[in-house]
Amino acid sequence: MPTLLRYRGYVILTLIYAIVFAGYIAYERRPQPEPIQIIDPTPTPTQTPMPMHVVHMTGAVQRPGVYLLPPGSRLFQAVEAAGGLTSDADPERVNLADRVQDAQQVFIPRLGKTPPPSPTPMAASLSRSTESGQLGHGLININTASATELDALPGIGPVYAARIIAYREDHGSFSSPADIVQVKGIGTATYEEIKGRITVD
Repeated sequence: MPTLLRYRGYVILTLIYAIVFAGYIAYERRPQPEPIQIIDPTPTPTQTPMPMHVVHMTGAVQRPGVYLLPPGSRLFQAVEAAGGLTSDADPERVNLADRVQDAQQVFIPRLGKTPPPSPTPMAASLSRSTESGQLGHGLININTASATELDALPGIGPVYAARIIAYREDHGSFSSPADIVQVKGIGTATYEEIKGRITVD
């Protein structure tokens, strides 16, 4: 007993060390949280807005006016943007599958009505001579017109414009505007739509 009392201080100190060591071991073995990572946000690439085509819809549509359409849009999509066709529209005289162009005026004819004259040409077009295809009174000479001028006619487009030029190169000049129906793909409905806008003089 006296021996135990003599070494009591050592025993207590040893117990203290053991408790501290056990606490250290328990602390080191505790579950470690995942380290926090700071990730810089990826910058969002700046997208260039797609240019839009400005198209003027007139005639037999529910809401005539000017509309913005994506490039590559078809004429039927321009009609839908204008609220659709009216009950007296004559869609047989329009190529609704044709592509719309920027700054284009699209006239949807009415049943039994004669289409109005072509829209007022731009100043640059007015200055062209008859050799360029468009005459001073706004008519397109289908014997001399370029592909661009023929393309501007309603229902023609670039494919039929190329066919018109190929036809007159192979067969010579058109004798009358009605001869344009001899070109493959251009029927009487298209001719009725453009006859007030073309000439052979």
